[in-house]
Amino acid sequence: MIERRKTTTAVAGTIHIGFDHPVVIQSMTKVLTTDVDLCIRQIRRLTKAGCDLVRIAVPTRADTRAFARIVQRTGLSLVADIHFSPERAIEAIEGGAAKIRLNPGNIKKKQDIERIIDCAKMHGIAIRIGVNEASIRDLRDDVGQDRRVDLMVQELGGYVAMFEQKSFTNLVLSVKSADTVRTIEANRAVAGAFGYPIHIGLTHAGLPDDATVPSAVALGTLLAEGIGDTIRVSVAGDPVKEVQIAQQILQSVGLYESRSPTLIVCPTCGRCQIDVVKLARQVRRVLKEIHKPVRVAVMGCVVNGPGEAADADVAVCAAKGKGFLYRNGKKIAVIPEEQLIQALRNQLDAF
Repeated sequence: MIERRKTTTAVAGTIHIGFDHPVVIQSMTKVLTTDVDLCIRQIRRLTKAGCDLVRIAVPTRADTRAFARIVQRTGLSLVADIHFSPERAIEAIEGGAAKIRLNPGNIKKKQDIERIIDCAKMHGIAIRIGVNEASIRDLRDDVGQDRRVDLMVQELGGYVAMFEQKSFTNLVLSVKSADTVRTIEANRAVAGAFGYPIHIGLTHAGLPDDATVPSAVALGTLLAEGIGDTIRVSVAGDPVKEVQIAQQILQSVGLYESRSPTLIVCPTCGRCQIDVVKLARQVRRVLKEIHKPVRVAVMGCVVNGPGEAADADVAVCAAKGKGFLYRNGKKIAVIPEEQLIQALRNQLDAF
């Protein structure tokens, strides 16, 4: 069991972020904010997929106007992504943002930051201080890895000090890089230096196939160490994929209880006497019809299969022309190969 690092709790509308609460899954809309209907459709797809917080870019005045309309029409706790303009931050807060994200590399003037803090306090919203390695102005190509981490944490610390001087503590912190190792090291440093909730993620991991492994390594490592109270997987493309990968990462470290079936398949070897991959694909199609958190295993032999499938609710251990059907680790039937899928479906219906 992972023991999560103790933190304060940040409150963003109906969402609570901190060690006493489940890890919050985030994503971001990837359509023009000014296309309100399209943006709302994407938000609804994300929330249906299990996204807890959706962030929306508001680079212009037209975007903050649209953001306010989106908040009104969805009734959800939404996050506004702020970059260079303190005016956009204030407009988004007044437009109903439950939380905003500020990048210390992009808003430097103390008076601007204090205006934002005063407005956020007045409206009772949360703020994420999010440092991206690429936005640090003092960073040069010849700066070593350790120094890059130090600069990110230093940039974050200066901002945190300004907020604390104004007695604003409804904060979430983040330090991100495209580099997996630097992301891990920087977040370890932040976890050691501050007691606020931490948002973890890579700045940009790539297309879905390329993003999955770096995200799993960086975020999985941190989560396994108890670091991370909210998570965003950055993927180029459909944001729903970000949510799905985040759920898989959290589930793999025991921090997410799936609401849908889990399929376990053996890697296959020379002992297999049937086409296990074909059988597994057939099982996956059946599972798309199931809306229960059941674990199903498809194993390619009766040597290791029963032991490997012991934790599954239902398992098939295949042999030549037949399969051994297991339920909760106990063998219940021997089924001809052509009847395996129907027998499995019958077992799943009984759950």
